[in-house]
Amino acid sequence: MVAAASAVVAVATVTGAISALDGGRDADAAKSAATGSPHPDRQTAAPRPSPTVTKSLSPRPTSPSASPSLSRSAAASVPKQRSSTVSALLYRHPDSHVLDWVRAHPADPRTPVIASRIADRPAAVWLTDPSPSTIASRVRAVTSGAAAQGRVPVLVAYAIPDRDCGGASEGGAPDLDAYDRWIDAFAAGLGSGEVVVVLEPDSVAQAGCLSAERRAARLASLARAGRVLKAADPKARVYYDAGHSGWHPAGEQAALLRQAGAASAASSDGIFSNVSNFRTTADEIAYDRRVLDGLGGPARLGAVIDTSRNGNGAPADGAWCDPAGRRIGRAPTLSTGQARIDAYLWVKLPGESDGCRGAPGTFSPSYAYALASS
Repeated sequence: MVAAASAVVAVATVTGAISALDGGRDADAAKSAATGSPHPDRQTAAPRPSPTVTKSLSPRPTSPSASPSLSRSAAASVPKQRSSTVSALLYRHPDSHVLDWVRAHPADPRTPVIASRIADRPAAVWLTDPSPSTIASRVRAVTSGAAAQGRVPVLVAYAIPDRDCGGASEGGAPDLDAYDRWIDAFAAGLGSGEVVVVLEPDSVAQAGCLSAERRAARLASLARAGRVLKAADPKARVYYDAGHSGWHPAGEQAALLRQAGAASAASSDGIFSNVSNFRTTADEIAYDRRVLDGLGGPARLGAVIDTSRNGNGAPADGAWCDPAGRRIGRAPTLSTGQARIDAYLWVKLPGESDGCRGAPGTFSPSYAYALASS
């Protein structure tokens, strides 16, 4: 798989800022706050579940195909330096692998760096348990916690049948009927506040592993999912899987996304890219704008980008499994200053293994430290 992983309100599409959420402000210095999430070409490995949510379970990367050429929309300048601030309005869930490690190792010399640059930053919460009977309460635990703080949570719905095409993050609901019930229950836990939903990483970009009939059924189910989520919470922002800039050509991805409902205002607020991947922010901005151009739909549709591990870009050799020499990327924010780019998010938690520095989804303090200190 080639990896891919929103708050609602008034989006200033010219600047990419969700102005009603943060008023154009950012807070917390980047070098003193951080919380990350997985990275490369998509394939996912599930982390151990907590009593209420699954701790960041994001796909591990997959081998990319040729990277699409840049379009004219890439002309907008993209600063090369790391973002220096974190949005004060994004929610940091109090239960994660990295926080567990920091609390358990106060005397470890790596702890100050990991705590300040990863653990203190807002990151996505992955919901992966395919049981409809428990998912509503798990979602509600996150959304209610965020609402109590006046912050915006980022949720990853990750239970599509045939998840990861049988790869490291295989699993999901037993069939699409069960998945539809799971989505109904997921939606019941959203509440009425702002929330960003990253809907099924790799589900569109990786759909080529399915037969034509099963692929069409999956895309129809995803379209339904978006409608259900947005009907349940009109302030929810739902984003669909665009893979990443090194995977499918933008036009091909846009065609699949249209079938999945990503061009409909009733089901979608746009697309996400680079989940669990390492592609640079500049490459993703250019690619996402090309996908959006090909997608059509309302002009307000935007994109969110996983910047958790893309500070040094993707390895030249295409390595995806906990590659050396990577670093954390731009801080999570709802104010990007880039047209049609709604947010930079940490969907994959930096330090959670792709499978080479520990079991997939487990926390590797050595890798986290390398990412945060490079």
